[in-house]
Amino acid sequence: MAPHHPSCTFHLGLACLIVIGTLAAGSSALDDQQPPQQPQPPPQQQTATPLVSLTSGTPQELERQGDQLRAQKRYLDSIDYYNAVLAKQPTAMVWNKKGIALLFLQRNKEAENGFEQALKIDKNSAEALNNLGFVQQMQKRYGKAIKYYNRALGIRPDSATFHYNLGAAYFAKHELDRAAQEYRTAYQLDPEIFQRVSKTGIMAQSSSPEDRAAFSFMVAKMYAQAGDFDHSLEYLRKAMEDGYKNINKVYTDSEFASLRTDRRFADLMAQKPQAIQ
Repeated sequence: MAPHHPSCTFHLGLACLIVIGTLAAGSSALDDQQPPQQPQPPPQQQTATPLVSLTSGTPQELERQGDQLRAQKRYLDSIDYYNAVLAKQPTAMVWNKKGIALLFLQRNKEAENGFEQALKIDKNSAEALNNLGFVQQMQKRYGKAIKYYNRALGIRPDSATFHYNLGAAYFAKHELDRAAQEYRTAYQLDPEIFQRVSKTGIMAQSSSPEDRAAFSFMVAKMYAQAGDFDHSLEYLRKAMEDGYKNINKVYTDSEFASLRTDRRFADLMAQKPQAIQ
C-alpha cells in the first residue's frame, strides 16, 4: 500500500486533507566545493520519460503514473490515468486519489462524488470519510464535517490528523472547549502535528484575524503546558500579531505558569508585538 502523506489547509483553525500515494519530487544540487573540471562536451538532449499507455498499461502501472502526474501538479492528466484504472480495476484508494486531484482543481462536487464512490467499495475507508469531512468543512457545513470526522475516528481512533480535523470543525463553530480537547488529543498522538500542518500542503489563511489569533493562543497554551517553550512563544507572538484581545490571560492561566519564569516570555510581553493589519 502506498504511504500516506497529509496535505493540509488553514481554514478556521486548520483541516487536513489525507493525500494517499503522493510521490515527493526529487531534487539535486551541485557541490560548489568540488575542484574545477575539464571542459566537457555538451550533453545530449534528454528526452522525457514516456508515459504509460492508457490502453495497454496494467492497473498498477496506470495508478503509479497517475500518482507521479499528481505529484507534478498535472491534475487533469492524473485524472485520465485514475479513470483508466477505474475502468479496469476500481478500488476505494483510486477513487480517493481521483477525488483529491479534483479538489486541487476546485471541482469540489466531483471530488465529493469520488470520495463517496470510495465508500461504496469500502465503507471503512477512513481516508475517504476524512476527505468528505474536509469537503463539507470547505463549504462551511461544519455539522456534517464533524459527523464524517467522527466516523473516520470510529475506524481509526488513534489518528492524530482526524482528531486535529475534528478540532478544526469545532473551532470553526466557535465551540472552543471541544476544539481544545481534540487538539490536545492530536498533540498527544503526534507532538509535531501543528508544525507539520502549518508547513505543508495548500495554505489558505482563515477568514478572520480574530479566529487566527484565538487559534494561536490555544496552541501556545498547549505547547506551554507540554514544556515546549520555543513553540509556545512562537504562537503567542502570532496571537499578538493577529490582535488577540485576551492576551493578558497569559498572566493568570495555569498552563503558562512555567513559561512565565522564562526570561524570553518577559521580553516578548515587553515588546508588545503590534497587530498586523
